[in-house]
Amino acid sequence: MTGIGDRAPDFSLPATDGQGHSLEGPAVVIFTCNHCPYALAWHDRLADAARDYPAVHFYAINPNNAETHPRDSFDAMRERVEREGHWPMPYLRDESQEVARAFGAKTTPDVFVIDADGALRYRGAPDPDHQDASLNASWLREALDQMLAGEDVARPETDPVGCSVKWK
Repeated sequence: MTGIGDRAPDFSLPATDGQGHSLEGPAVVIFTCNHCPYALAWHDRLADAARDYPAVHFYAINPNNAETHPRDSFDAMRERVEREGHWPMPYLRDESQEVARAFGAKTTPDVFVIDADGALRYRGAPDPDHQDASLNASWLREALDQMLAGEDVARPETDPVGCSVKWK
């Protein structure tokens, strides 16, 4: 499991756009999926943050077991992106679940903020309440603002809230 201050695990994963993507910092890595109500509730807020921070690479990664949760298959991921239109970040498939395990992902969503040197600076929930859209991913934005200003992140870790990662 990656802790605050540790170097984030490198990865190279396929995306719904047909390309492979590797970790480039500064970055936000979001473990997410197609079926979890928490992940779906926070999706628009996370997408808005990706649009608002163009200097930061955002990656949405689906690590769930598609055999037990077919709505999280790679085909279903592609269909979702096509149906919803343009995503401001690649939607990646972690079929082996190695990346999720290396990060220590617990839930969908589970958000990780990584600085330009590859160190983990924040881990947890996007904001305090998935049901309150007005919170606008405030914990994530606070961490990004502080990191990009060269400051220590005042709240480096919160408890990730969501559906458990569906492990194989």
